[in-house]
Amino acid sequence: MLLGLLTLLAGIGQKTIWAPAETVTATAPADATAAPLTVFDEKLRTLHGGTVKINVKGEGSFMLAVGRPDDVDAWVGPAAHNTVSGVSEDGKALQLTHADGEPTAPTPAGSDLWVTTENASGELNYAWTPPADGDWSLLLASDGTKPAPTSITMTFPNDTSTPWAIPLMGLGGLLIVAGSALLVLKPRTGAGNGNGTGGSKGGPIGRLFADRPRAKTTGRVAGKDADGTTSAIPTVEPEKPAETIAAVPRTALQRLRRSGAVLAVLTASAVAGSGVAAQASQTPAPAPSTSTSAPAPGPAASTGAAAEDAPVLIDAQFRRILEQVAGAVDAGDAAKDASKLEPRVAQTELEVRTANYKISSQVGAYEPRMPVRAAKLLTTVVTNKRTWPRSVMAVTQGDGNVVPQLLTLTQASPRENYKLVGTAPLQPGTTFPAIPRDGTETLAPSEKTGLLYSGEEALAGLGDRLTTAESPFKDKLVEGESSPYIGDTLAYQADVVNSGVNGTFSFTHKALPESTVVFRTADGGALVLGRLTFTFDGTPKASGDKLTIGDDAAALAGGKETSTGMVLNFAESVAVYVPPAGSTDPMKLIAATRGLVGAGFK
Repeated sequence: MLLGLLTLLAGIGQKTIWAPAETVTATAPADATAAPLTVFDEKLRTLHGGTVKINVKGEGSFMLAVGRPDDVDAWVGPAAHNTVSGVSEDGKALQLTHADGEPTAPTPAGSDLWVTTENASGELNYAWTPPADGDWSLLLASDGTKPAPTSITMTFPNDTSTPWAIPLMGLGGLLIVAGSALLVLKPRTGAGNGNGTGGSKGGPIGRLFADRPRAKTTGRVAGKDADGTTSAIPTVEPEKPAETIAAVPRTALQRLRRSGAVLAVLTASAVAGSGVAAQASQTPAPAPSTSTSAPAPGPAASTGAAAEDAPVLIDAQFRRILEQVAGAVDAGDAAKDASKLEPRVAQTELEVRTANYKISSQVGAYEPRMPVRAAKLLTTVVTNKRTWPRSVMAVTQGDGNVVPQLLTLTQASPRENYKLVGTAPLQPGTTFPAIPRDGTETLAPSEKTGLLYSGEEALAGLGDRLTTAESPFKDKLVEGESSPYIGDTLAYQADVVNSGVNGTFSFTHKALPESTVVFRTADGGALVLGRLTFTFDGTPKASGDKLTIGDDAAALAGGKETSTGMVLNFAESVAVYVPPAGSTDPMKLIAATRGLVGAGFK
């Protein structure tokens, strides 16, 4: 019963006074080297199961950003920084490694690489939960010029399981019951039964102690009676147990008693062992030693802990970026001011809208560029190529979009944000090809692996198709019957040539390789987006002949007539579907539009 009580108490203690702490807290060393940036290694989030809580204290304002490990490393680049890389063996100290580098960095606030950011002044309490599947790191910074806060504590969930508690309580209960039973069955002492045993020879207690020595008289020893006389006192000698009584020998009884002692030792060992286990569960795995120094990695050296096929943007990121891009375009369109576009618009789209603003300021009836809307978002195309430059695409149809519009965005480097580089309306009656929403491969413009044509070949074929009515690509690249962009272009060019009695005209459509983006489609084909430069060249046929250009071109050329010749340049934003290798289907024009970007006289 005593053993049972001790065992029961040990089990209860496992759930109460000896229960392991629910959390374990580690603190960054106070003498950490100052740096403008601090990175939290992605492995810290999963060091223990559950949510990790972070407390940061510092002077002034600072921020904590969440991003993929390779994105964080690439953004940090050559800047000096600290990395919270692990926890000490006793679980009380965070381990920091320092990398030398540039003493300052741009402010990380507003970067498109971050999924979420937390801003604080003085103190920040943050619960580190993953925004999506995969690995995630944290970046702590002030403004890039001041040192990042170094007063950091991290609280990790602890393993509070007590696997010995229930077994010990159950075993203790059984031992108490067994002890109670032994009390009931305890042998009674009384008159002998003629053979020196203290109980029924046939009972269990009698059999258990049947090997107890019996006494027999062997002689007398002189002694004094009460009256002082000497008398003989019988002496006893051990008598051999009766052979007919089969019972547990004395050694078995001794083993039984020893087993109780062993059980007590095992019980004590279990209690002590579980206490050690509880302590061990509070101690995080060891990490590299503190105060180490390493060279600062540059963007090209980033290995990246995110999965190779992880999309470069998650949905929430993409929507936020689209809203900011649409807001910048709205501001520029409303003010007819290209400088308002520059934070979020570049390349072809910036060139087209800049020219559009200039023309519309002089020609009131000039048609504006189609507005850019973040909603209604119909689909997104996100690359899983994690090097730079990165390209993504969205299809939206919002207010002012008669048909869905393809928006191509590119991020040139880690510290730059995504910018809108091209827009093109989906051709009426055209089906947008299926592309995986959870990330797809991007190909180099010259790559032809698994494709009927490379991206470069596809756009070159479209350029030839738009230039020559009898192009060899006439049957290899087609368009929808309800969206004759190619047919209208060829008809326009033919009409200019036929009606230009005093001028000689020529037309070319040339692809711009550096603007080409290729996404792999679900069927193994590709969607090729890019720019063609459409050049319209005119020269007077004879001396004295003059060529006249429209008001829109005159706004860029500075005049309407020329006797030396003129050149008009249009930027054509297009999208072409390329079938997979082995297919007998032709390429298809998916989207196309053009905008006047230049005009001049020879």
